[in-house]
Amino acid sequence: MSVEQQIRKRGERGLTLVELIVTVSLLAILASAAVPVARFQVKREKERELRRDLWEMRDAIDHYKDAADKGAIQTKVDSQNYPPDLETLVTGVDVQSKKVKFLRRIPIDPMTGRAEWGLRSMQDDPSSDSYGGQSVFDVHSKSTGTGLDGTKYSDW
Repeated sequence: MSVEQQIRKRGERGLTLVELIVTVSLLAILASAAVPVARFQVKREKERELRRDLWEMRDAIDHYKDAADKGAIQTKVDSQNYPPDLETLVTGVDVQSKKVKFLRRIPIDPMTGRAEWGLRSMQDDPSSDSYGGQSVFDVHSKSTGTGLDGTKYSDW
């Protein structure tokens, strides 16, 4: 083997410092671009879960009201046939000697991490954050955050 071939082989054994710096820089740029995308994806998934939980609870409230409107459930006069609280939807009510449950559990708000929800009754002002306590007409998140679409989670 000639001297020239030996020198060429030694130079091909590893990467130069410049090549390593360029490679690490490119990886850092790609990683920094991936972090915001991952955060965005996590937020989108939490929003999807929030919408699903709100839909599930509102559906349970509607089913309770339908049953009460048909006379299967006795309710308070001022409740307008809405449930007194979310716990009633979970524990259930007696309908013709059967226990009927409208909700398996009260879901955890993905934005706050707690199973506490803002409630509204028919007597409350629609834009109010206070709950009158007469009955549960609607639920909303107690989060003060803003969604990807620019609306507040509490307005969903």
